[in-house]
Amino acid sequence: MAQTRILYNDRCPICRAEIAHYRKRAAAVGAPVSFEDLNSADLGDWALTADQAKRRLHAALPDGRIVSGIPAFAAIWAALPGMGWLARLVRMPGIRGLADFAYNRIAAPWLYRRQMRRERQGLAQRDGQA
Repeated sequence: MAQTRILYNDRCPICRAEIAHYRKRAAAVGAPVSFEDLNSADLGDWALTADQAKRRLHAALPDGRIVSGIPAFAAIWAALPGMGWLARLVRMPGIRGLADFAYNRIAAPWLYRRQMRRERQGLAQRDGQA
């Protein structure tokens, strides 16, 4: 079975905690999903700049397509037993619009600004090495 690859920012404490949860669930069942820290990944493989990668969650699907935002979360949820219902839910037309709005307009920009502030303060590098 082909893997879904997830690109995330391990220096963001919120992102790191969420991915740790998904990674643990995936490892427990051998789910076909892997996680790559954008700070050490070859972003050329993703066709992203470092800044683009930091702005949202990305997934490389088994068919080669790269998606981001809610579709990337849905890819994780679809790969994990017991979470497929959540993937189906956020793919529903009305819910998809609301989820996209909440992620693209609220959550992702807030996390990005917060992380950029941490990097300017030198906190992100220390966290990433801890």
